[in-house]
Amino acid sequence: MRHNDRADESDKRTLRREVLRVRSGLTADDVRVSAAALARWALALPELAHARTVAAYVSVGSEPGTLALLDALRARGVRVLLPALLPDNDLDWAAYAGEGSLAPVRHGGRMTLLEPTGERLGPDAVTEADAVLLPGLAVDARGMRLGRGGGSYDRVLARLDRAGARPALVVLLYGSEVVGHIPEEPHDRPVHAVVTPSGVRRFGRPGDGTADETP
Repeated sequence: MRHNDRADESDKRTLRREVLRVRSGLTADDVRVSAAALARWALALPELAHARTVAAYVSVGSEPGTLALLDALRARGVRVLLPALLPDNDLDWAAYAGEGSLAPVRHGGRMTLLEPTGERLGPDAVTEADAVLLPGLAVDARGMRLGRGGGSYDRVLARLDRAGARPALVVLLYGSEVVGHIPEEPHDRPVHAVVTPSGVRRFGRPGDGTADETP
């Protein structure tokens, strides 16, 4: 590993710790209010308004809340796919059938996730999505996303590339998690938009430097 690579990874670890520290101070009411605002902004996105299939995830703890958004998409008739973590950190997928179709699954000593209980559709099911909602800890001014470091969504994005699939990539965050710069690796792909409780920031095509914000 080169010196710059080590420095970049150290910067990522520091940013992850800081984001998680701030999130840990949020109350359940903070998360609930933010989730409602996130859902309102996300549902207005053209990428979701016209989507037939959306790959998403179930938030846990103090993550930006997704359940209100998942239920609203399902009420629209959208097919919502949710992930199930596999032993190798890859993701399988199943259709969301309401909050009652979720079950807590503990993955070793790491974390407990809410996962769908329905029929597993295989890791390639994500390639059918018109939009993919990505979890994250931060995003920068270019749309580069900082994940938790497990690599699950790196595999998802690589799978989409191999399949020639081009869904809209959207990350859901709190406002303070939109930062100036995140070190990138060759496999990293920018997202197309970030939704926060206060609005939407959309990123231009890679390399053209354009972005816009709502409001």
